[in-house]
Amino acid sequence: MSDVVARIDDFGRPAWIALMVIGFIVFWPIGLAILAYLIWSGRMGCGWHGSRGDIDQWRARATERVNRAAERWEQKRGRWEERMQHWRGHHSHGLRPSGNHAFDEYREEALRRLEEEVTEFRSFLERLRAAKDRAEFDEFMRERRNRQAGSGQGQGEGPQQPQA
Repeated sequence: MSDVVARIDDFGRPAWIALMVIGFIVFWPIGLAILAYLIWSGRMGCGWHGSRGDIDQWRARATERVNRAAERWEQKRGRWEERMQHWRGHHSHGLRPSGNHAFDEYREEALRRLEEEVTEFRSFLERLRAAKDRAEFDEFMRERRNRQAGSGQGQGEGPQQPQA
């Protein structure tokens, strides 16, 4: 077997590729087996079958690329953060001045009123949810008391079904 492999190696990669294609044409598992052998043995120059120095060089280059990408990303994030701070610092509510002082004052007042209304509405919704939760809990406790009171009289009846 090693003589056959050595002979094909003399012809190089094109011979292995041709053999693999012929294997796929004849019977696909043969082609798949040849492909697996080529990858496993490192004959196609892929995978982790190089020398240890090749792996270390590849790992160093990959780490360097990742570090450069992280550095670029950090710079972009920093520039974006600076722009947002600049924008927030000069314009309240993130709006640019229109040039008309009276309109800008009106707009600021309207936005302030809307923010107050949003705050009031949110607190209203919280009170409404709390009241609904309280009503549901009270209903549950009433049903539970009724079940316990009813089970004391007829002990062989089992649990009662809630009525809708």
